Amino acid sequence: MKNSVWKTFMELSLVRGIVPRTVFGLTAIAAIILIIGLALSKSKKRGRLHPLIAAVLAGAAGLLVAWLVSDVFMVFGVSLGWPVIFTIAGGIAGVGFVIAAAVTLRGVRRALAVVLVPLVLLSTALGVDSIYGEYQTIGTLVGYTPYASLGSIEVHKAAMSVSDWHSKARKGSLPSMPSQGKVLTVDIPNTESNFTARKAMIYLPPAALSDRPPALPVMELLAGQPGSPSRLIDAGNIAATMNAYAAKHDGLAPIVLVPDQNGEATHNSLCADTTQGNAETYLTTDVVNWAKKMLPVAKSARMWAMGGFSQGGTCTTQLVPRHPDIYGAMLPVDGELKPTNGSVAKMVQEYFAGDRKAYDEQVPVNAIAATGTPEQALFTGAGERDKESISNMRTIADAARKAGMEVTELIVPGTGHDWHAVQAVWRPGLDWFGERTGLGEMTKSLKEYPQVEVLQ
Repeated sequence: MKNSVWKTFMELSLVRGIVPRTVFGLTAIAAIILIIGLALSKSKKRGRLHPLIAAVLAGAAGLLVAWLVSDVFMVFGVSLGWPVIFTIAGGIAGVGFVIAAAVTLRGVRRALAVVLVPLVLLSTALGVDSIYGEYQTIGTLVGYTPYASLGSIEVHKAAMSVSDWHSKARKGSLPSMPSQGKVLTVDIPNTESNFTARKAMIYLPPAALSDRPPALPVMELLAGQPGSPSRLIDAGNIAATMNAYAAKHDGLAPIVLVPDQNGEATHNSLCADTTQGNAETYLTTDVVNWAKKMLPVAKSARMWAMGGFSQGGTCTTQLVPRHPDIYGAMLPVDGELKPTNGSVAKMVQEYFAGDRKAYDEQVPVNAIAATGTPEQALFTGAGERDKESISNMRTIADAARKAGMEVTELIVPGTGHDWHAVQAVWRPGLDWFGERTGLGEMTKSLKEYPQVEVLQ
């Protein structure tokens, strides 16, 4: 019972439902009471800043600082976007208001103003999180995972092809399987790379959990940096998206591999083999070899895709063209033009021991030109407010077209550099990849998906 209550608490949503509604509601009620208290207050002492003036000054300062951090100094490597900047400024304005009110008022009303400080801060944090969609549950804030290990279940080797599975479905003779897939954790051996990685996450669709599974296509997905495999599973809404697809396709969906490309949240491996670890070998050799040995996966490159968000998107466009024998498709969202962790000169020295050529080979447009093939395809997207990522996407898409690849570019209206854009792109991306690998035909054109706009 205790574990059940704890699990329920950890899985409470931070972006919808009772938690944000309660926090926003309490903040609004307390703020209204405080405003009424100020209106009734007879305090006229000089030298005290009126709460409304304090709110305006604090909000203006917050707006300026947030804009400088976001768009001038680019502390986070990308613009935070105006919705986030305004949310932060609004939160700082609220804090300025309640602090000034606490100085002005007395008794219970002063106590209420003090209580409002953490409520305003919490409301602001939840507001920013709702824009990004980064932390989906309370558990994601503390690293809690509800997922069992792969070793807790039995996974059988592939016994048929996807086309055989379709044939059995038409005859009504499919093997028994659960109604939904499973998300599981696993330590993938670093046999060839010796790369130190955190636990990987995998999603197995219902068909993969049968005793006679088909050889399924694979999506190897990479989180951003900072980030983690579990963050991608949760913020990307992977289980729900894949289960919905499987429900419409006789239990079929891609197997999803989410390995750790960085080793820790604060480290950027550049997804390359460098003096700081052989991330490329881990992702393209260790992870792939393990999956082909341990899971019911297809072997051909056309049945394998890589995708990722932000830094994970950059990794996708540098690794897939470098390994056309493994991957046939890439699904990056909001990626960069090149591996980035400081200046190019700094990266060349710290990661590649001064070898500029080794770094240049990792730049996506160079990799696409050098080893990308017409058999590969690019399905890419970016948030409408993330202008830099849109520009990056167009540049990489042009390079892919020159290499003869099939290219699709999407814009997600109303989003920026966030997980809402990722979810919006990967929903049609899953249908596209499913058709490409024989899981099922797309039932509508890309222009009919409500959350995306097709560029080309």
